[in-house]
Formats: sequence, structure tokens, C-alpha cells
Amino acid sequence: MAESNVKQRYAVIGAGWAGCAAAMELARAGHAVTLFEAARTLGGRARRVERENTVLDNGQHILLGAYTETLRLIKLSGQDPSELILTLPLQMRYPANSGGMDFVAPRLPAPLHLAWALLRAKGLLRADKLALMRFSTAMRWMGWQLYNDCTVSELLQRLDQTDRLSRLMWHPLCLAALNTPPERASARVFINVLRDSLGASRRRASDMLIPKVDLTSLLPDAAARYLTQHGGAVRTGAKVAALQALPDGRWRLDDGESFDGVIVATSSVQAASLLQGLQDTRLDDVINCMQAFTPEAISTCYLQYDASVRLDLPFYALVDTPEQRHWGQFVFDRGQLDSNQAGLLAVVISASGPAAEQGHAPLALAIAAQLAQVLQRPELAQPAWTQLITEKRATFACTPDLARPGNASGVPGLLLAGDYTANADRTQDYPATIEAAVRSGVAAARIVTTGKVAK
Repeated sequence: MAESNVKQRYAVIGAGWAGCAAAMELARAGHAVTLFEAARTLGGRARRVERENTVLDNGQHILLGAYTETLRLIKLSGQDPSELILTLPLQMRYPANSGGMDFVAPRLPAPLHLAWALLRAKGLLRADKLALMRFSTAMRWMGWQLYNDCTVSELLQRLDQTDRLSRLMWHPLCLAALNTPPERASARVFINVLRDSLGASRRRASDMLIPKVDLTSLLPDAAARYLTQHGGAVRTGAKVAALQALPDGRWRLDDGESFDGVIVATSSVQAASLLQGLQDTRLDDVINCMQAFTPEAISTCYLQYDASVRLDLPFYALVDTPEQRHWGQFVFDRGQLDSNQAGLLAVVISASGPAAEQGHAPLALAIAAQLAQVLQRPELAQPAWTQLITEKRATFACTPDLARPGNASGVPGLLLAGDYTANADRTQDYPATIEAAVRSGVAAARIVTTGKVAK
């Protein structure tokens, strides 16, 4: 591995959030970096797209104040997060009279903000509030760690969580964070996310952050500028089809340039394909891990209404009841994020495989009808246009004790970065989120520059 005081040439394959993070961190350390991206738009599975002559995202995202590495890199890229992101206190607010609840944390020091939110929460019975207190107390007693993994549903049952609290808080939080239904989701990873947000000593860690700009503008484009300003290069429309390990320890991409090291920051499917081409038995376990992942989809339905249409809040949680054709789980008012998108609503469906099977037109019609009913606004049943975007491989199913490769591939000079990698300490593992991708990219770059695996 290269020493940090020696300038080396590195290739980063894939300009999603992991690749952008890795490239920035290498450039910050003074190395020459070339970032390769097969698509024309940076951002991978969290990027901008253009539909109906409108700039959208391939999926509506919500970040957390606990996403410290993402926020650090946004600042490092020369941008001000406060100008790009709407910051809201922790909340789970459902439309009035929709069978939900109203839970919003005030801006008090942690953990007083949660206690006050629980005390003032509407729509929860006394038994529900006691169950939430029981959950919080148990997690603090356990140090927010779960050494013997199980499903989220099993954890909730062990901690005597009420059906109503599970349905209105834990179920939607699990879907939003892990994109895996609670009956299949890893309780350990779920607790990791809750520890860094609900259980953090800083109240701001639990804040909900909603991008006001498209996802590519939020970091990937700025990362590309940062890279070129530091002597690197960004090549879009440049798919890397093969890697070759050279006798001198360097690496050749396709039949072209050679580099001192390579970080593969593509999706796990593409990474496995690249690694297979090396025909190196040291990579067998890593490849097997990546090929064993089960994909989970996320769908976002955009609905355009008259510019005068506006929700009372920037976003609401929705009670999803598929048997009633209510598929939506969250609705966002994009007009409150960007005035140029007035009247545009975005409805998110995590773990959306069954919903996407309905087909674009029937699903969009069902979502419009759901909004009209639960928001008690009949005009929402008739949008001017709809656009459904489904990322079929948005994430991997985050199941208990899932085997995940680390950043180190086992072959010198070849690193992996992506939201699917495992932390050296499994109690730090995150689900497939933007923050997980960024942390992985940073970790891979630091292994390259220091030769040490982060703990």
C-alpha cells in the first residue's frame, strides 16, 4: 500500500456516492485520482433524472443529522448544507383523522427532546407511550448494541411493543432506514441507526434532513468539481469492463491506463462481475457474498398538480394498507423544498416489489386516490401527470447476520466501496443508505492511503 506522503495514481470505478466520497478523500490526501462513471449523470442509485421536462430524483430521499460523513463531505466540496437541505426536528406526523399519530420532537437537548415529544404525542394510547419508554430504556441498558441478531419483528415482540406503536412508528422507520420489511430486517442494523439518531447525545443527530436540490447537485457534482480542482479527472460515459493486475503491483483498466491502486465503487452486482474477470481465488469469498445479496426495490411516484396545491407540512407519514390499495408510506411536498416545483408531490414506497407489480398507471391512480382520501382533499385524485420511478435494485435486503464483504478485497491494491460493505466492527454496520455509501468510500480511501483497515 502507498504511504500517505507519496503521491500515487488511483482509479475509482463508479461515481455513485461511495465512489465520489473515495475520490474526494484520496484527492484531499494529495493523490492523483481518475473517477470513471459509465452513466452520463453522477450519483449512482441516488441521482437526478429528467421527466416531463422536470428535474426529479430517481428516488425521494430523507437524510438524518447523524449522517456526519455525508455532511462533512458536502462542506469539504465547498457547499453549505444549510442552503441545500431543509432541516426538521425528528417527527412522525400523519394527516389528521387518518388513523395515525402526531409525534414531533422540540429543539431541546437530548434526551429531553424525545421525552417531551412522547409526552405531547397525539394518537398514542398510554400503553403505546409506555412501550416506547420501555424500548428506549432497554436500548440504553444494552448500550444500543445487539450481539445476537434477530429480525426487527422479533425484537419488538421481545420488548412488548404494542401493535399500534409498531405499525405507526417502528414499521415505517424500519422500512425507511433498511428498505426491508420488519419481519425480515436485521434488528442489529436497525438499532445501529437508532443509536446514532434517537440515542445520540446530540439532539441534532435525530434531525430529519430533506434535500432542497436534486441529489446529484447535493454532492456528486460538487465532488467532481473538487476532484478536478485538485488535479484529478472525471470521465463520464466511461464503463470499465475489465481489470488486470500487473506484475509490478499496478493495475490496468481495460486495455488502457495503469494505476497504483483501484477502488471498485460500483453496485455489488457490477463489482462481482469485474472481480470474476480477474480469476483470482482470493476473491472467491467476496464474490460469493455479493452474489448472495437479495435486491429490494424502492418506488417513488411523482404527482403534478396545480401550482397552488400545497400541503400543510413539508412531508407526512402515511398508513400503508395494501389490502385497501394504500401503498404510499410518505408524501413530500416538493414545492416547499424548491419553489420551481410548486404543486409537485412525491410519494415513497420502500420495499416496493408488490406495489410495483401493480403497473405504473394502476399504482399511480391508487396513490392519487390514497392522497385524496387521507388528506381529505378530493382534488388530489386528479393529478395533471404522474411519473413512477422504480429502482429495482435500490438496496440489498438487510437481513439478520447477513454476510457482507469489507473494504479490503484480499488482493493488494484492490479495494471495494459501496453501501453493501461491512464495517470492521459489525456493531457499526449501516443499511444501504447514502451515509453507508459515503462512509464506505471514505474508509476505502483511508485504507489506500494508510495501509490500515479502520476499526
